[in-house]
Amino acid sequence: MIVRTRADGFATVCRLAQDARVIALDYGAARTGVAVSDPTGTLARPLGVIEWAATEDGLRRVAELVTEHGAARVVVGLPLTLRGERGEQALETERFVEGLRRVLQVPVVMFDERFTTRLAEQSGSAGAEAEEDARAAAHLLAGYLELAGGGGA
Repeated sequence: MIVRTRADGFATVCRLAQDARVIALDYGAARTGVAVSDPTGTLARPLGVIEWAATEDGLRRVAELVTEHGAARVVVGLPLTLRGERGEQALETERFVEGLRRVLQVPVVMFDERFTTRLAEQSGSAGAEAEEDARAAAHLLAGYLELAGGGGA
């Protein structure tokens, strides 16, 4: 799948080269959930949580994960309101994305994350060892990969 970022910062998903992982971030000021795809872009799994991700240390940790997992792209959930509007949380997330784009060498795109936290709460037993924030990131990534058709399909 190739992802092109529109002028408004949202992702347009096409095809991504095979064997390219994607990292997803469910941003929160205090805790940011992290998930990673398999190399085929088919499966998403929770990875963990980064505390205070918008700080210098937090951004450095994201960069380390991108390098460690060989990610070709980072997807950040954009928390739009139920009406599809940008509230204060969305604006804070956009500022975080700007910071990521300054420190990362891979594309950073935003993807509508409505309902991912609720899905993570409901799926607690499915990944009991994974923290809720990381499960929310995995749901975000799964939605993104599904839209992209996964696995180079």
